Amino acid sequence: MKDWKNPELKRELWLSAGLALLLTGLCLPVSPLCALAALATALIYTLLHAIFVHRRYRALEALSASIDRILHGQDALLADQNEGELAILHSEIRKMTLRLKESADLLATDKRMLARAMADVSHQLRTPLTSMNLTVSLLAREGGDEAVRLRLTRELKQSLGRIDWLVETLLKLSRLDAGVVQFEPETLGVPALIERAARELRIPMELRGQQLLFEPSDAVLTVDPAWTAEALGNILKNCMEHTPEGGTVRVRARQTLIFTELTVTDTGPGIAPDDLPHLFERFYRGKGAGEHSVGIGLSLARQIITAQDGTVQAANVPSGGAQFTIRFYRGVV
Repeated sequence: MKDWKNPELKRELWLSAGLALLLTGLCLPVSPLCALAALATALIYTLLHAIFVHRRYRALEALSASIDRILHGQDALLADQNEGELAILHSEIRKMTLRLKESADLLATDKRMLARAMADVSHQLRTPLTSMNLTVSLLAREGGDEAVRLRLTRELKQSLGRIDWLVETLLKLSRLDAGVVQFEPETLGVPALIERAARELRIPMELRGQQLLFEPSDAVLTVDPAWTAEALGNILKNCMEHTPEGGTVRVRARQTLIFTELTVTDTGPGIAPDDLPHLFERFYRGKGAGEHSVGIGLSLARQIITAQDGTVQAANVPSGGAQFTIRFYRGVV
């Protein structure tokens, strides 16, 4: 009997009753039979109208209950509706609930990823911080060999450099995630980009007896020089770290009407098949990862490249070693 408490339904029933009385009054002078027929017609119409209204309100009540269950985190299916306006309303609400559910699932996934990322970052920071605390306590002791002090100072500097790199890289990733990075593309030659990307790797590679080889090329790129050098530098650094002493890291370039391609190849052991699908995932550390590997360098490189309509892929060279293929397209493909 909830329907009878509805003000709209009450008004409609009173209106129907008034029209029935009016028709009966108008037909009564004609003949009693005409008045009776008019009254019966009005009553039948009122009854049918009440039935349809009752069904509509039951459907709305079921829809409301389903929405309430969804809002309280319960899985609920919206009952199908065949009536015109209700069917349209049902369709739109279903679309909205599906979109909200997708958003909630994405937020839950992001929350889990953020929790794992924070745990990884905490772990990566805790290791050098622990080492630094120990080093500082050793340096604070009176006396001691000068050579030992110099060694501890170098270790302290290395730990500080590691923390600085980690924080700076995480800030760059955060800026890319937030979409606040404004790329400033310039047209430059590939040799100039490679020279800029490898600038900080020259000394470490020389100490390892490694060679960085680049085949001459007149290929050009239209990219943001600083960010792209950062991406390429991370890939070169990864190759350097997985190449044994005396090994070689080679960069080749070619240009087509559609894209400019850079291929970076090393003479290391290659990438484990299980690691290939996850190599560019954030905080992923493969089987051959070094002791100080964090797992964000390649992830940052991919984000920078893809943000400039480029692609990057990793594979193994049949003769041995890893190969990274970077393509920057001249237009959106």
